Amino acid sequence: MSSLVYCTAQFKPKPGKERELFRVLQSLEPNAHREDGCVQYTVTRHISSPFAEGTSFPIVFQEIWSDMESFEAHCQRKEIVDFFERYCQADDGLAEDWNVCVYTDEPEEFDAPQLG
Repeated sequence: MSSLVYCTAQFKPKPGKERELFRVLQSLEPNAHREDGCVQYTVTRHISSPFAEGTSFPIVFQEIWSDMESFEAHCQRKEIVDFFERYCQADDGLAEDWNVCVYTDEPEEFDAPQLG
């Protein structure tokens, strides 16, 4: 049974703040990569393509964690808590809106083999 947790963390910067918010988010990558359970943690920015014309927030973290415990421990790190307080929740923060969601790659009724 897979325990991987996939997180998509989207950010909509305040007008004129996209570059600054992107740089702040990039600064979170090195320490996240040091965490036990971090499989992938990459901040990306939206680019245009005629083959992908959906709507999206301009900045998105693509994250993969080894399990829910690792993801939740990451979310409670001081650096991450401080980021959301300073750049998302504060009136003078850089983010106008944000959306963090987690996903699994398993079907809802997966019949996992019983080992041993």
